[in-house]
Amino acid sequence: MAGKRIHYGWIVIAMGLLTAIAAHGFGRMAYTIILPAMKDGLKFDYTQLGLLGTGNFIGYLAMAIIGGFLAARFGTRIVITLALLLMGITMILTGLSQTFGFAFAMRLMTGLGNGAAYVPAMALGSAWFAVRRRGFATGIVSAGIGAGTLISGLVVPPLLSSFGAEGWRTSWYVLGCAVIVIAVIVFVFVRSRPEEKGLQPVGDVPSQTPPAGIPHQKRASSLAWGTVYSKGQVWYLGLVYFFYGMSYIIYMVFFAAYLVKEMGYSQAWAGSLWAMVGGLSIFCGVIWGGISDRLGRSRGAALAYLVLGISYLVYATLKMETGFYISAVLFGLTAWSIPTIMAAAAGDMVGPRLAPAGLGFITLFFGIGQALGPALGGYLADKTQSFTVPFLVAAGISFAGAVFSLFLKRPR
Repeated sequence: MAGKRIHYGWIVIAMGLLTAIAAHGFGRMAYTIILPAMKDGLKFDYTQLGLLGTGNFIGYLAMAIIGGFLAARFGTRIVITLALLLMGITMILTGLSQTFGFAFAMRLMTGLGNGAAYVPAMALGSAWFAVRRRGFATGIVSAGIGAGTLISGLVVPPLLSSFGAEGWRTSWYVLGCAVIVIAVIVFVFVRSRPEEKGLQPVGDVPSQTPPAGIPHQKRASSLAWGTVYSKGQVWYLGLVYFFYGMSYIIYMVFFAAYLVKEMGYSQAWAGSLWAMVGGLSIFCGVIWGGISDRLGRSRGAALAYLVLGISYLVYATLKMETGFYISAVLFGLTAWSIPTIMAAAAGDMVGPRLAPAGLGFITLFFGIGQALGPALGGYLADKTQSFTVPFLVAAGISFAGAVFSLFLKRPR
């Protein structure tokens, strides 16, 4: 009977899924739906709203790399739990915002928690699963982004309509409390490595001796961390990740504002389309993780970038419901493909123990792109009085990412 018991790695991956729901789905993606109501409630312009997004991503950038190294040093469990608690509290406080400065500070701190929670969660697949199952397992975690986006798209619009002008505040309160509850659940069940349960990684060949390298009982040292940022391949992987950070976030942040403020659709219709994106994206990480397991990380990433670029291009040029649906479907099926592939690739390059640190390091490049994207998109929207140019720029950046992906080298 014992041999038929579910491997604890699947429970850990489920906790990673919950973490992604909270960190990205509630902490970040919900902002897309809440943004138009915040604009009306706080009388901000699009440049300010873009800067709020930038503040969130600056926080994400700061803690993504640090959180990855902390998780490698102290363990994933404590880092994720504390990060989610920080997120929940600052999301609730975001709902109390009266000024741009306070709103910016809260979004910045939410970003800090987001980076410190999401990066170690995405690295769980590298710790708990063998290489040939790594992309698939990481895809399960990234499915939480889509699930959280779907939940946000279903929950936030009714809150906005039910509570009127204060609906955006109530939305932040509800989502923040949900994140705190998830933090408690994750603390109870997640474990950093299979050795803590006396197990081998899922799909690994059973062995009586620990794998070569750093002994199980010894945590990653600063000397070992040096192997992460001394590898040219890791730097190039970060460059490839940069293109995703800068392109997708323009589309994400201004998705609903484009439909509501420029195209004249209702908040409810924009929310339902966004919920569809979330629903479609639930399984995109699993799909693209599996594709990268078979085609290789390089060709898998190039194909994903190509589909994403087409999605942005259609959104900018085919200004009718058909175009919006086509764009949303393409994006939903590919949304979290690149983070999934990058997380698996980082584990391939630096090994399972240093996977959180490796992913945190390349997230530095991703975060720079994310920080630049909203400010650039908001500036272009204000200057041109349209979102067409920002979405076209996002498409061009994504196509560049496809080209650079083709030159990724397979690790030895």
